[in-house]
Amino acid sequence: MLEIVNNQRKLKLEWKTFQEFAERAIILIPEIEHKSATIAFVSDRKIRELNVNFRGVNSTTDVLSFPFAADEFDLETDYLGDIIISVEQAERQARENDLTLENEIKQLILHGILHLCGYDHETDSGEMNTLELRLRKKLNI
Repeated sequence: MLEIVNNQRKLKLEWKTFQEFAERAIILIPEIEHKSATIAFVSDRKIRELNVNFRGVNSTTDVLSFPFAADEFDLETDYLGDIIISVEQAERQARENDLTLENEIKQLILHGILHLCGYDHETDSGEMNTLELRLRKKLNI
């Protein structure tokens, strides 16, 4: 079960679309197909605050992932964790990348899910990026 939380007022989006997408994405990853997570849509201000508090980085970012099992991915845990997305940053990136806002947000959701599964593109020699590209093709984004 995925929960969508809208904590921003700047843009009106079809939240059901993103919930259905995230559920489809999770099914494609066998280890997590019956697990749950929360996806929160926030403002630039809020994601910057979270980025400072949890990563020590004083800037806006597109997506943050907070795994429930903080140290490493735990198959025994039913709850994967939280994905936080700045809708304002997603809107800017969609324009820059010539994507629809819907597809940009879907890419960020997928990216966040992979982080909740323990993948880290900064340290894994391309494993996360390869998997993410393969899943994007399967999900048509």
